[in-house]
Amino acid sequence: MKLWKKIILALLAVLLPAQIPFIYNRYQTGVLSEKIRQLDAQRANLTDPDYTDFKGIIHAHTSLGGHSTGHFDELINGANVSDLDFVVMTEHYSPLFDTSALTLRGIYGKTLFVGGNEIDTSDSDRFLMIDGSADAAKYASEKTPEVLDKIHANNNIAFVTYPEKFKSWNSNFDGIEVFSLHTNAKKMNPVGFLFNALWSFGSYPELTMANYFTRPIENLRKYDEIAANRRVTIFAGTDAHSNLGFHLLGDDAGNKIIKLKFDDYATIFRLVRTHVLIEKTKPLSQEALIEALKNGHAFVGFDTLSDTSGFSFVAENGSERKIQGDEIALNNGVRLKAFAPQIARFIIFRNGEKVHEESGVTEIFFDAKEPGAYRTEVYLDSLGSPFDATPWIMSNSIYVK
Repeated sequence: MKLWKKIILALLAVLLPAQIPFIYNRYQTGVLSEKIRQLDAQRANLTDPDYTDFKGIIHAHTSLGGHSTGHFDELINGANVSDLDFVVMTEHYSPLFDTSALTLRGIYGKTLFVGGNEIDTSDSDRFLMIDGSADAAKYASEKTPEVLDKIHANNNIAFVTYPEKFKSWNSNFDGIEVFSLHTNAKKMNPVGFLFNALWSFGSYPELTMANYFTRPIENLRKYDEIAANRRVTIFAGTDAHSNLGFHLLGDDAGNKIIKLKFDDYATIFRLVRTHVLIEKTKPLSQEALIEALKNGHAFVGFDTLSDTSGFSFVAENGSERKIQGDEIALNNGVRLKAFAPQIARFIIFRNGEKVHEESGVTEIFFDAKEPGAYRTEVYLDSLGSPFDATPWIMSNSIYVK
């Protein structure tokens, strides 16, 4: 036998057995997909009498701000086919021009686009500024408190992004990106993901990536610490760039041969979303969206596991009814109610400490008898690992005073 044939056979003898775990993962991902299909067929519905649930994503980039190969047509199509109600753009700033003014704004197809910026301060803090500003580049030379004062003076909001690197925790920011697809992806084993992707990504792109989800323990701990003292919003960030993959040969006009992209907008937009609750008397608009986000009228949904639309977390005290993000007086006690559209496991936290847990239901009740920031996490244990340890839903807090 010729030497080159021996080499090929030797390589096959090594590589083929090494693929067995990834082939098994491909089978398991198919099983997971079928479980989700069955869940969707059993979905329960509850309509809030006062608020409309709008689903969208926060933290997206295009080639306009660099670091991305994505273009507007791809982004609009990705948002529309993913059935998003809104996309909050957060273009990187440029010292030469206002990227927030040139990015997508307004309604394209079925989706509202809001133009924001991802900004830095001289304290090495990073924020998502919504709405964006021509001053975005200037903020890099200013202290965090000064930047936040200017953002708030314009009736805009500043959300902490990359909280693992953030320093100015005593500053008056409006929210925290507790879960980031980009940050979560960096924790993946690249070799393991590549082989799993080769076997599974073509048929199950979203679930191939969702299998790597983990609960953001430290970010939630920091949020709970702050929420115990003041109102602050949690949200999920996609940090969508549409630039992860590879191709063989190509040109600057975008023509590529044998290309594979793992993070195209349509795929990323189906993974995790921020659901925003807006009063039924108000249409979806940039102003209403920013106001709801500032007030914490929102929750995080890992919608690739099952659509979280319709989730509800409310507090009642007599005739008074408040939703997540709101404050409510304790008086003689407050009844908390949480509803999810699937049978699930609910955990209620007070100032970060678990105070109630219940499984196998779509709705729970809990009587809060102490002041504190109460929030809930919901888990789909029926999907197995890792989703019995990674939340399906993370609510914002209700502040019992």
